[in-house]
Amino acid sequence: VQLQASGGGFVQPGGSLRLSCAASEQLFDYAVMGWHRQVPGQERELVAAVSRAGVTKYDDSVKGRFTVSRDDNKGLVYLQMNDLKPEDTAVYFCAAADSTSAYVPLFRAHFDYWGQGTLVTVSS
Repeated sequence: VQLQASGGGFVQPGGSLRLSCAASEQLFDYAVMGWHRQVPGQERELVAAVSRAGVTKYDDSVKGRFTVSRDDNKGLVYLQMNDLKPEDTAVYFCAAADSTSAYVPLFRAHFDYWGQGTLVTVSS
């Protein structure tokens, strides 16, 4: 599967953005879809994940502010980001984990497929 993230941009603190990830196929074969982010010089971190059944999990740093969702039929994954903070500034990537990750905790999924990132900048 090929993935393409979009929707990044510049926003002031407290603002909102909605990221989209468009897949080249339907997502029924992918057990977990995740959003990761990376700041230059730092490791990439998983911030939100959603299972085929719609179960979600978030990193503590975004819990209560970010919402992840997926539309397997349309091949789309979303990340709604509210109350954005300067520390959310990063390049955001979507990724897919196949059925081998179906029975592991969401944040232990092995993401095999990655898209290009989209830059989110939060600044006043």
